Amino acid sequence: MPKVVLGLDIGGANLKAATAAKQAAAASFALWKNPDGLADALRLLLAKFPDADEFAVTMTGELCDCFETKREGVAHILKHVRAVSRSYPVRVWSTAGRFLDCEQAAADPMAVASANWHALATVAGQWCPRGVGLLIDIGSTTTDLIPLLDGQPWSRGKTDPTRLREGELLYTGVRRTPIMAVLPPGSVAAEHFATMHDAYLLTGDIAEAAADTDTADGRPATKAFAHARLSRMLCGDPEVTPEADTLRLAETVKTRQTALIFGAVALQVQQMRSLRGESLDRSRELVVTSGSGEFQAVTALHSLQHHPAKHVSLTSQFGPELAACAPAYAVAVLATERPS
Repeated sequence: MPKVVLGLDIGGANLKAATAAKQAAAASFALWKNPDGLADALRLLLAKFPDADEFAVTMTGELCDCFETKREGVAHILKHVRAVSRSYPVRVWSTAGRFLDCEQAAADPMAVASANWHALATVAGQWCPRGVGLLIDIGSTTTDLIPLLDGQPWSRGKTDPTRLREGELLYTGVRRTPIMAVLPPGSVAAEHFATMHDAYLLTGDIAEAAADTDTADGRPATKAFAHARLSRMLCGDPEVTPEADTLRLAETVKTRQTALIFGAVALQVQQMRSLRGESLDRSRELVVTSGSGEFQAVTALHSLQHHPAKHVSLTSQFGPELAACAPAYAVAVLATERPS
C-alpha cells in the first residue's frame, strides 16, 4: 500500500494540513503567543488524519517575533514536528525545489523559511508546462505573486526580504491585516481594534462564522461584532456609531486594498509577459489564483486592461476548504510524486 503523505503548512496564526487525496483541515493557532504549545496543537490537527505515515512540511511561522531569529524559529518548528511524527519520515520543502530532511533543513534554515509559496508555485506550474504564468495566492495575512516559466517558479526573489522588494510578496491579506494599514495616517484610530476580516464580513465577501474568535478582540466573526470593532476605529462604539458609518468604512478599506493588490498584480503580469522570449511557447499565458482572498485576485485580474485569457481558480478546482490549505496540499502532492 502506498504511503499516505500529510502536507503541513505551519504558519504563525494558522496550522493547515492536507493530503494528495484532497482531504484538508485547518486550525487557528497563535504560535507567537504559545510557541511551546505547537506540538499539542499539531497533535489535535493530526488526529484528523490517522492514516498518515509520512509528513511533508512547509512553514512561515519562523517569522514570529517570539523567536530571536528565523534560524531559531525553523529549529523550533522542526523540533515540534518531529515530536509528533511518531518516527515517520519528515521532509521539508526548500526554495531549491527539493525536499530536505530535518537535519538538512536545520542546517540551512533560510532555504526552508517561508518556502510555502515556492511549493504552491511548483504545483501551479503543472497547469502551464509551456508558456508563461502567474500565481496569485491571497491569504489571511499576505499576497504572493509568483511568475511561472514553462511550469517552474521564476521569481526574482527567494527570501521574504527580497520578494518584498521585488513586489512578489505583498504584506496584505483579507483577514489579519489591520484596518489602519490600508488607510492614510490619522484617518482612523491607530489601534489594533479591527482587521480586514471585519470589513469583508460587513461587505459580505466573507461569511459569518460565530465559532471563529480569531479576531482583534477575541469575539466572534459576525457582522454585529464586526460593526462593534469597526466602530472603535472611528473612535466610537457600537451604540453611538451608526451601522451606515461602519459599512462605509468597510467599503472604503475594501476599495483601498483592492487598488493596492491591483497595482501589484499589474506589475507582475507585466513581469510575467517579459519572460515570453525565454519560453518554449510564447503564445501561452495562464494565471492561477488561490487562497482565502481569491475573490480579490479575480477582481484584480478583471480590472486589467488586457487580462490573461486563461485562468485557473483553485477554489473552483478544489473547493474553498482545500484551496485555503493550498500550500499544505502542494507539499503533499510534491512528496507523493517524489518518494524518498
